[in-house]
Amino acid sequence: MSTTASTTASSTSFAPSTVTESAGAGHGAALRVNGVTKRYGGLKVFENLSFELGVGEVLGVIGPNGAGKTTLINVLCGSTGCTGGHITLRGREIGGLPLHEVSCHGLVRTFQQTNTFRSKSVRENLGYALRFSRSDAAQHAHVSEMFERFELAPRLDEMSDKLPYSLQKMLGLLLAFIAKPSVLLMDEPAAGLERREREYIDFFIHKAREALGCSVLIVEHDIDLIRRLCERVIVLDGGRLLAAGETAEVLSRKDVLAAYVGEIEETADADGSQH
Repeated sequence: MSTTASTTASSTSFAPSTVTESAGAGHGAALRVNGVTKRYGGLKVFENLSFELGVGEVLGVIGPNGAGKTTLINVLCGSTGCTGGHITLRGREIGGLPLHEVSCHGLVRTFQQTNTFRSKSVRENLGYALRFSRSDAAQHAHVSEMFERFELAPRLDEMSDKLPYSLQKMLGLLLAFIAKPSVLLMDEPAAGLERREREYIDFFIHKAREALGCSVLIVEHDIDLIRRLCERVIVLDGGRLLAAGETAEVLSRKDVLAAYVGEIEETADADGSQH
């Protein structure tokens, strides 16, 4: 963030069905999902899902379209309730709590699409987020670094909905970072980004782990990104947990390839058509 941005910050007073998987990374589970089911009437989205997200871990969630990945994020963050099962955040049951209460306990989600205060400037977006956060000087320094890296510093007074799409997404991620989550759920953060812009996601996740000790669950179709960032991955298919384990091992399984290879090829084709 530029000197102007830092001055602005100060002046606004910012104060499974058949598969289960244990947490990786740090000691213990930041988030534990046990036998979670989601149905809409007679429509089953997923059933009896069980897995753990370790403290400080980046866990990938992949699967074909319609596998229930975004619905899983919606259930975990409290924007929609689960039909059965238990969700615990650092030992606290959060299943059934509404979104605002879940976020107060430290679990925050991001969206496939941009998610900012659209009619407000970049400066105002940052001001709103920082004003209601528990941020400190150290966090401000990390925000400033990302602000510069994402090339937002020269655009402080632009309306957020007038920014290029990639910068709108990065601004939305910064707002989530400012909330100081202990667990961050990211729904297709690379969607709509050109390949050269996707390094922003790598940098953001590195900063979230470094500055916040944050655990990250990332739903993504960009398999290269998953390989780079995730030591473990789970695969959803047809409402069940098809596979879970170390990323390289899971992505080499024939059943995973059979369920998912078409999605990978379609993503690659879409990327190729952008250039």
